[in-house]
Amino acid sequence: MQSPAAFKHLSLPEARAFARQCCLAAGASQEVAQALAEATVSAQAHGLASVGFEHLPDYLSGFVSGRIACAAQPLITQVAPAMIRSDACQGIAQLGFDQAFGALRDNSRQLGISLFAQHNGFTCGELGYYTRRLAAEGLVALAFCNGPPLLTVLGQRQPMYSTNPLAFAAPSGDGRQVLIDQASSATAFVNILKAAQAGEAIPAGWAVDAQGAATLSAREAMHGALLAFGGSRGANIALMVEVLAGCVGGGNWSLDAPDFRSGTQSPGSGLLVIAIAPHLLDEQFEKRLAQQMQRLAALGIHHPGQAKQQAYARALNEGIRLPMTLYQQLA
Repeated sequence: MQSPAAFKHLSLPEARAFARQCCLAAGASQEVAQALAEATVSAQAHGLASVGFEHLPDYLSGFVSGRIACAAQPLITQVAPAMIRSDACQGIAQLGFDQAFGALRDNSRQLGISLFAQHNGFTCGELGYYTRRLAAEGLVALAFCNGPPLLTVLGQRQPMYSTNPLAFAAPSGDGRQVLIDQASSATAFVNILKAAQAGEAIPAGWAVDAQGAATLSAREAMHGALLAFGGSRGANIALMVEVLAGCVGGGNWSLDAPDFRSGTQSPGSGLLVIAIAPHLLDEQFEKRLAQQMQRLAALGIHHPGQAKQQAYARALNEGIRLPMTLYQQLA
């Protein structure tokens, strides 16, 4: 068990200020730094360190190398009453969504449904960050994003999709959101990376090696590709997300996306967010959802997103703690 000295404790305001300062030191503008700090701390506070502060060095490296435009201002256009298009201009994905958030919310409430489609951005970070914020406004939300190729299907060796996650959030009458945020891959890339660094084996079905053969070696998997969950069914989900984020959203196809960890080019990722106003169809939506989730819980069904919400409630009171090695690396 690690000693308390192995961690740096920060309140949420302190964590935001720290993340913002890290971004500014790497060359980001004030607006970019603020947007990324909010998203980073939100992920960390919800218990998702891999897309929180552990992911922040990828952004800082991106700022320094030019993979992320440090002061990019998204170009946002309302192309139809229910459609908002954003060109991230090779900047972070979060800023365009922040700037369009009010219009996306209001469009949904007035028209019943609306969408936000963004292209030419860096990776999206925690995808549930986008849907969770809309659910807090009483909306049902779906989000899809893609990025550089990491995933293939068994028998193939060339990665053809990113992990291509999808996220869902809905407000419930008991104050607990229903939250789903999952990749199309059998596991997250960060889990392969951690296992490789630790010299550990990985479970069967997670990845293939450089020749396309199934492997239990994380280090061999680093030179190969992730596998889709559920075989062809998971690959179909990855393709669906690819069409929604890479084509409808206007992002690069994963096969055409530069690596987000090296080089000087933006991956040009796509992001598609759909928001629905359920109360226009059923004024009792939140009450009915709460009742259904209680009924499912009585049958032993897990409430998706509950652990994240409990983690955030603790973080509000206790703050977060970062491994001291990570804190010193960032500082």
